[in-house]
Amino acid sequence: MVAQEFFITAPHGTEDLLLDEIAALGATRLGSIRSGASFHGPLETAYRICLWSRVASRVFLPLTRFEAQDADQLYEGVRGFAWEDHLGASHTLAVDASLRRSWISHSRFAALRIKDAIVDRFRDRSGQRPSVRVDQPDLRIHALIDGQSVTLCLDLSGEGLYRRGYRAQGGQAPLKENLAAAILLRAGWPEMARAGQALLDPLCGSATLLIEGALMAGDVAPGLLRPHFGFLRWAGHDERAWRQLIEEAGQRKAQSQGGLPPILGCDSDRVAVAAARANVAGAGLSGSIVVDQADFASWLPRVRSAVGDQGLIVTNPPYGERLGDVTRLAAVYAALGNSCRCHFGGWRLSVLTGNPDLAGHLGLRAKRSHSLRNGPIRAKLLHYDLRPSTDDGAQPDAPAGSRPVGDLKPLDGAAEMFANRLRKNFKAVCRWAEREGVSCYRVYDADLPEYAVAIDYYQGRVHVQEYQAPPSVDATKAHRRLLDVLRVVPEVLGVAADQVYLKQRRRQRGAEQYGRTARSGEFFQVEEGPCRFWVNLSDYLDTGLFLDHRPIRRKIMEMVPGVRFLNLFGYTGAATVFAARGGAAGTVTVDASRTYLDWARRNLQLNGFTEGPHRLERCDVLEWLDKTKEFFELIFLDPPTFSNSKDRSGTFDVQRDHVHLIRQAVRCLRPGGLLIFSTNHRKFRLDEDALGDLEIADISAATIPWDFRRSPTIHKCWLLGASGALDDACGGQERRSKKPQRS
Repeated sequence: MVAQEFFITAPHGTEDLLLDEIAALGATRLGSIRSGASFHGPLETAYRICLWSRVASRVFLPLTRFEAQDADQLYEGVRGFAWEDHLGASHTLAVDASLRRSWISHSRFAALRIKDAIVDRFRDRSGQRPSVRVDQPDLRIHALIDGQSVTLCLDLSGEGLYRRGYRAQGGQAPLKENLAAAILLRAGWPEMARAGQALLDPLCGSATLLIEGALMAGDVAPGLLRPHFGFLRWAGHDERAWRQLIEEAGQRKAQSQGGLPPILGCDSDRVAVAAARANVAGAGLSGSIVVDQADFASWLPRVRSAVGDQGLIVTNPPYGERLGDVTRLAAVYAALGNSCRCHFGGWRLSVLTGNPDLAGHLGLRAKRSHSLRNGPIRAKLLHYDLRPSTDDGAQPDAPAGSRPVGDLKPLDGAAEMFANRLRKNFKAVCRWAEREGVSCYRVYDADLPEYAVAIDYYQGRVHVQEYQAPPSVDATKAHRRLLDVLRVVPEVLGVAADQVYLKQRRRQRGAEQYGRTARSGEFFQVEEGPCRFWVNLSDYLDTGLFLDHRPIRRKIMEMVPGVRFLNLFGYTGAATVFAARGGAAGTVTVDASRTYLDWARRNLQLNGFTEGPHRLERCDVLEWLDKTKEFFELIFLDPPTFSNSKDRSGTFDVQRDHVHLIRQAVRCLRPGGLLIFSTNHRKFRLDEDALGDLEIADISAATIPWDFRRSPTIHKCWLLGASGALDDACGGQERRSKKPQRS
């Protein structure tokens, strides 16, 4: 057969794999091109590559080349080619184009001009013309336009070769099949499979890695299940050569049946598992791949005894780009690294991630890495050797100071102390919460100086806030302690690793205090007393519900029956919901943030309250107070520590500006009305002299909930009112009578 020139494309970062692969398939005169390769060979070699290449995306046969300086020359160059040698007037076609350094600015314009030239040639010669069909046309033409050089190619693949034909369902963000194959090749899976070693994917999604691994182990041509290739209805197609290749592939598949090593995967998502099983069945591998619905932290130890002493764990865990939720993934990576280290000494681990920071939470040191692209995402494929534990349980490849001891136990003495303290705290707070009917509460708040985190429990989910370490603390040691936290928390609190959300609390300025940190949109409902709230643990620095204000909200509910309530700096409206539930005659909630007022509106609706008697005002609070003519019997004022809101000229500092703010709020009180003023600024000092005409009661101690007893300065709170207003409200709290006015 006559040797011809061909081009092949492949995922970025896999070019060397592609060259090795096509050389083994008979290609000669190999050359590297951008994201692909070129080669020479007979048509049969191109067919073989279409059938057997695991890495290639598309295979192109150049048909003609010419120069074109403008659209007219492009049209004439295409129209002058003998297209009737490749398809008939009754056939269908599609045209794609890719541009590089071209005078043409739009690839769709180029494709349209080329299509017009082809069909015009047929119409002029026979009075008939091919029709356009985007999906599986008889002939797909691809134009490569580089500067003034135009190359028109026949797309032999027809559609991407990564479309193997077995995928019934893709899942949330499926890995392309040829990229999965490249990952397995990089990890050394073919050699391991020949040695009978096992393949595991503990976060398998739609099972693409497992299926590609089974096809490799079983010597199954990846294109054998494809119903369509671009050359099948091409006029130059060699049907005899293609039939021989198909028969040969079928024979090789039959010879390898029944000899696959153990290939197993799991995923906690029921929908993903259903998609994975459907894909496995579509690949004809139902008896060879096992997919379980399980959390990997419990699944990995369970399957360890069934898979031998050596093998490959390969996985593509989420890395934030596709879920918009990096905050909850740190614990997933930490638990994955810990499980692999503890139970799979002697194995290899390969992890594809688009987030190097998350990869750091694995707590392992990569031996090799490769750069890849997963769609638009720049990703790293990291390879680890999980060496057997030494006599004292330490992993030779783990960071210094790590010491796994048994099944997910703490890594060293300090971590064990943390785990014991967390366990003790959780047991005590659970008893208290059940007695008090509380479902969201603080479990731990930097009880041990080495573990400077706050841990809050939200009805089966956990919010971990790492306090920023001072410069004197070694960054490596601080990170190691954080890994301890992320590994211990799921086990001690009994939650899945992907239900642990991590944030780092840093000194915030201005709008950063309430700024968005992610965009997952993952809201869920929690209960507090008779009320329900929408909470988001991932997207903002705070969750939407200040747990330390629980007693303040309860006090508001007790004080509001039949009165009008004003909530200033209303945030997500939790205090407003309690006021509405307590029987307030009406409420007004003021905040400058549209996001938080929308959240407050949703919270009111969740509890059955409409905006009629419960008004939401989007406005700078100081500006609103300056203009309002309304009066209220109860006002709740919880300002930020600092703000430089875009709606206000200048800044707001609670220590500097609180007297003016309080006076503006008190101006809106009816006779006998009360103001509840709260701040979480720990160094705050209330200027009582400047507020000498008011009665003031410090109720801070009574508003610190039991679960925050270790943090008595979490907030400060006062009741303020005119003479006599506090008589029935201060409840025995420390009270300071108003001072006489100076003359």
